[in-house]
Amino acid sequence: MDTAARPGETAQTLDRGLRLLHLVADAPGGLTVTEAAQRLGIGRAAVYRLVGALTGHGMLRRDGEGRLRIGMGVLHLARRAQPLLAEGALPALRRLAERTGATAHLTVVEGGEGVALAVVEPSWTAFHVAYRTGSRHPLERGAAGRAVLAGRAGEFGPVSTSGELQSGAYGVAAPVLGVPGLEGSVGVVSLTPLDVTEVGAQVTAAAEAVAAALS
Repeated sequence: MDTAARPGETAQTLDRGLRLLHLVADAPGGLTVTEAAQRLGIGRAAVYRLVGALTGHGMLRRDGEGRLRIGMGVLHLARRAQPLLAEGALPALRRLAERTGATAHLTVVEGGEGVALAVVEPSWTAFHVAYRTGSRHPLERGAAGRAVLAGRAGEFGPVSTSGELQSGAYGVAAPVLGVPGLEGSVGVVSLTPLDVTEVGAQVTAAAEAVAAALS
């Protein structure tokens, strides 16, 4: 008898495995096998099989209490994808930096913090903010992180801040929406106050352009 998995069964297993990864990623305290089975609506035995396969590929791990947590394999894939995300966002960031005369950036959520994934400085200004790629900050501080939090709350307009991450710096940012698996924002930071109405519209348009490029 042919015991090979049928295409429908393979697709269902893949779907369940991906759903399990999402569930664990969204659970800061991890999940037990029983909790995962309940949320997936399947038996514990099926979850154990999924966990075995995903653990073997480094996508899941068990902590000291046996709870399921995201493994280093997922982080490795995320790091490999970051240069592709940055490359896709650069054209919109360049336009934004040149039009506003401010340093433009794409910030994404990683480990509960905002991380500057791509940064573009304007070419024609005498002075501008130097913002390093890879800079990390709490989501509760700075326009970039606050824009992400606003997007989570269903508020999609531009967010402005002053001096929260760097004294004398002004920021405006808008969330990047509609890109599966990505939480982030596009923003600008300047040494002088920004017209929130004008710059906010430009930042929002750039965020939409980035979302279109990455979707």
